[in-house]
Amino acid sequence: MTGSLSAVGVRTVDAEVPRRSFIAQIMGLPMSVHVRGPLATTAGVAGAVETAFEALRADEAMFSTWRPDSPVSRIKAGLDRVVDAHPRIRHVAALCELAGHRTGGAFAAWLPGPDGRLCFDPTGLVKGWSVDKAFTALLADLRPFGRHDALICAGGDIAVACNRTDTPDWVVAVEDPRDRARTLRSLRLRTGAVATSGTAARGDHIVDPATGAPAAGLLSATVIGPNLTWADVYATAAFVKGSAALPWLATLADHAGLLVGADGTVSTVRGITGKLQETRGSSLASTG
Repeated sequence: MTGSLSAVGVRTVDAEVPRRSFIAQIMGLPMSVHVRGPLATTAGVAGAVETAFEALRADEAMFSTWRPDSPVSRIKAGLDRVVDAHPRIRHVAALCELAGHRTGGAFAAWLPGPDGRLCFDPTGLVKGWSVDKAFTALLADLRPFGRHDALICAGGDIAVACNRTDTPDWVVAVEDPRDRARTLRSLRLRTGAVATSGTAARGDHIVDPATGAPAAGLLSATVIGPNLTWADVYATAAFVKGSAALPWLATLADHAGLLVGADGTVSTVRGITGKLQETRGSSLASTG
């Protein structure tokens, strides 16, 4: 299976274990689920995957800022309040506040609109969080069918899990933001998540909360971590921080980052006991 989506692609090389891919368009993005294991091609596994897709569609209906009738759009327009919202929305709002603290203000859900008024827009966290929740539930739903590996890719942000010992690692390819047909790094993972923020796919859409203007300084920021919720948040914050992201990422235990500067310089960093381990132009858990 080979492929490339947004800033990250995924490929596997196993030929013996049954596998199946499922694709749906949700949140305006192509989302794919890949399952490896003895019952990967059965109706039961397909049903478990569809349940995951339905959970993502439900979050899309609730959190969409493109649908004017969604609960979050009403809050963004000032028609409703977060404090009166569905518990799921209040939970996301609390997570966004925590993300702001964890990133030193480089992430925020309240951003200035065209008129300067602060508007509630949690989309910078919602996608990673929603996919993370759906993927965790999918892994639980797959357990009755035996040991299966699974991967979910949401517009390029990826979460993986390997429950088998007879399968190879998932190989996640990080695209070069200067040439999306070119692979910048290939990462071998058995568990965890990879998230990338940048302008290559969607242009200047990442806002610096401190200025209200599009973030500049990097072409892309990729973060590898234990779960997609925080890998996605930290990738967004790293992109906002620009060159200052390197020492900050080094303080994040169990995470690693790959940054592409405006001049094309590639820097990698690992957060290990708060000590900076930085390399430029070299690999990070790389296969090529």
